[in-house]
Amino acid sequence: MLMEKKHIWELTDAQEQAAIMDYAAGYRAFLDYGKTEARCVKKAVQLAEAQGFRAFQEGQSLKAGDRIYWNNRGKSLMLAVIGSEDITQGMHIVAAHIDSPRLDLKPVPLFEDDQLAFLKTHYYGGIKKYQWTCIPLSLYGTVVTKNGTVEVEIGTTEDDLALVVTDLLPHLADEQMQKKMHLAIEGEKLNVLIGNIPAGEGDKKVTEAVMKLFHEKYGIEEEDFVSSDLEVVPQFMSNDVGLDRSMIGGYGQDDRVCAYTSLTALFEVKQPKKTAVCLLADREEVGSMGNTGMRSHFFEDKAAELIAACKGDYNDLYLRRCFGNSACLSADVAAAYDPQYNHVYERRNTPFVNRGIALVKYTGARGKSGSSEASAEFTGYVRNLFNANGVVWQIGELGKVDGGGGGTVAQYLANLNIDVIDCGVALLSMHAPYEVAGKGDIYMGFKGYKAFLGE
Repeated sequence: MLMEKKHIWELTDAQEQAAIMDYAAGYRAFLDYGKTEARCVKKAVQLAEAQGFRAFQEGQSLKAGDRIYWNNRGKSLMLAVIGSEDITQGMHIVAAHIDSPRLDLKPVPLFEDDQLAFLKTHYYGGIKKYQWTCIPLSLYGTVVTKNGTVEVEIGTTEDDLALVVTDLLPHLADEQMQKKMHLAIEGEKLNVLIGNIPAGEGDKKVTEAVMKLFHEKYGIEEEDFVSSDLEVVPQFMSNDVGLDRSMIGGYGQDDRVCAYTSLTALFEVKQPKKTAVCLLADREEVGSMGNTGMRSHFFEDKAAELIAACKGDYNDLYLRRCFGNSACLSADVAAAYDPQYNHVYERRNTPFVNRGIALVKYTGARGKSGSSEASAEFTGYVRNLFNANGVVWQIGELGKVDGGGGGTVAQYLANLNIDVIDCGVALLSMHAPYEVAGKGDIYMGFKGYKAFLGE
């Protein structure tokens, strides 16, 4: 009669525990490569094509079992397996995001101060600024020059060079340490150290030398930074965490842990009744705005193309009926209970590490502001589906009622008249450069998304 939270290792046999450990290896490889949203899309397309997915061609017709994808500007992705039911009867959608908090280079980033060269940054998403000092960093992205687009990768491995944001030594930091944590490191001080050897003449000897190195390797001139998307991210690779290797630590698990599990779950779907869709969106960490975010018309436009390709004709009523009959798991991470900071959690309604995929009926801040909320009927459907398929799950919300809050892409899909519930892996140290997830939760995410997409 009473609900009890149990550890996944208490609810699974040795065979499934081995599967949990095996699955984690593929996820870590994806996480280590996908340090940016563009690299996530590149890797996802590579994996999808190996599973028989092909880029949709304008004007083509689709039938049950077809596997197609749309690549949106190299920053977001929609993949689908066509179902046997009429498309207007709805789709089953799992939507994750592939952007993560980071440091972006400013349009004019390079400067020199006392023969130290730096790159100026503008942080992206919700970060604790002090966490980004004194750790090895890498630089990834694209630069559009007069001769074309160049891919930049600097400090990509731990045996390569590294970049860094410096901090003040404790011996001289008395004034800094009197400040509130969010003020101790100013945003304008998150400058990335990039060089020190002077060359040339004048007061820009080091920056001139740095630009020469950029030009020799990539053909870049300083003006080219204006037309660039360059991201500074942690250099370190993921690890197994714990003597028992029960967890994974690494950068960008919000929300690439849900992106990978939803993507690989779709790969397992062969002949679904409902058309199965995986959405990998950009820009969630800054409000989902922009033409690669969930607030854009990309999903609606491609859903319309999908309908036309399946039915042979199209009208707006088809699209509205399709959305009204659709259901979605908003695959985003939850905040795992951390006993070291237990005062911010309401323990009865908080997910725990390795106790299952977390269902979050609503998000928002304080009075549920800025969130959608799943209905009792849809929550019951998902809960019963997971129980029937041996998916270990738990319920959760984002901390105490007056403690803060946050949102996901769920509300934007709900605005299209789609049933949505948040459903994702619980993390420790969310939004830090190094987040921790339970391997059991990761596997149950894959298993749950697979059950939902295969309906």
